[in-house]
Amino acid sequence: MENKKGFADRFDWTLAFIILLFLIISLFAISSAQTTGQYGINFIPKQLVWYIIGSIIIGIVMFFEPEQYKKLSWYIYGIGVFLLFILFVLPDSLALVKPMNGAKSWFHLPIGDIQPAEFMKTFYILGLARLITMHHEQNLIKTVKTDLILLGKMGVTLIIPLAFIMQQPDLGTSLVFLAITVALIIVAGITWKIILPIFLGGLGMGGLLLWMAVYMQDFLSDNFGFNPYQFARIYSWLDPYSYASDEGMHLITSLNAIGSGEIFGKGYGERIVYVPENHTDFIFAVIGEEYGFVGASIVVSLYFLLIFHLTKITLQLKDAYSTYVCAGIIAMITFHVFENIGMTIQLLPITGIPLPFISYGGSSLMGNMLAIGLVFSMKFHHRTYMFSKNEDD
Repeated sequence: MENKKGFADRFDWTLAFIILLFLIISLFAISSAQTTGQYGINFIPKQLVWYIIGSIIIGIVMFFEPEQYKKLSWYIYGIGVFLLFILFVLPDSLALVKPMNGAKSWFHLPIGDIQPAEFMKTFYILGLARLITMHHEQNLIKTVKTDLILLGKMGVTLIIPLAFIMQQPDLGTSLVFLAITVALIIVAGITWKIILPIFLGGLGMGGLLLWMAVYMQDFLSDNFGFNPYQFARIYSWLDPYSYASDEGMHLITSLNAIGSGEIFGKGYGERIVYVPENHTDFIFAVIGEEYGFVGASIVVSLYFLLIFHLTKITLQLKDAYSTYVCAGIIAMITFHVFENIGMTIQLLPITGIPLPFISYGGSSLMGNMLAIGLVFSMKFHHRTYMFSKNEDD
């Protein structure tokens, strides 16, 4: 017998409170970061507007049931691919798609710059979740052959949006797509007889490319079309102080800012180190300098709490499709956090990935709110039954 619950019982107040905490942290960090005067714009009202729009998106997305998203998954995925295609084919000279910072990634609209790839991440998760669910429904007996077929289908689903995103070019977003795919490959239950050789081969290939980028640049340039700026990004990561005047400047200033914060930081608005783009991709450097190790640890802990809560919701869901969607969203947010914080402390190369829910940016924030809205929907429409062991305990 199904348990009937009201809105207050079905709504995820914990998740809403976590997002509210991120809003507060974001506003404090951005308000301090913009005092450097790099752009001469007050980003606080804009960030508030994006959060309001994001909240509306959550409300709309939460209204629909997971079963409806399941039916519409391929249409939603197709809309995302179509937007990427339009962005690709329109001429660079057109004001609507004029490249920024060397990347053709945005539609320049009256309301602001919109990056389709940020929404495509969630659309891709929906499509991939639908693909895996359909495959398992059609193949009740799992074999190595069926796993290989599933892996091939997932590869095709990945390649289509990835090809357009790499043409922009946008390495950071491409890596997010790969992270989502890897997570769902594991969650989909594909045998380790297939996964392990692929992962080991991928690690080996990555190590080989890194070695060749350092010692065989001409070979990569002549045969694979690698550009000088791509090599410079690797070199500035491995040895930023040798490239302090150009590519390494971002990383050096970020390290100086975070290091100067020490344990407790310098306090709000007391920053000394100038970090370019510190209201977007390098906002963690602002947090590290002003609030020190303690403040940075609190932010990391809040992300851990968010991921833990999302994981808890995922484990409560009985519907396979909803489980895959939530798993993909967890992978997306986790990789974003790991990559952004990692690049500010020289753990990973700089890729231009924003810090979820804290960095300024309309497309990034709305894309993340769209994904969180799906989690709200899965939780809100999750049906529980009497005598069920999987209750909110």
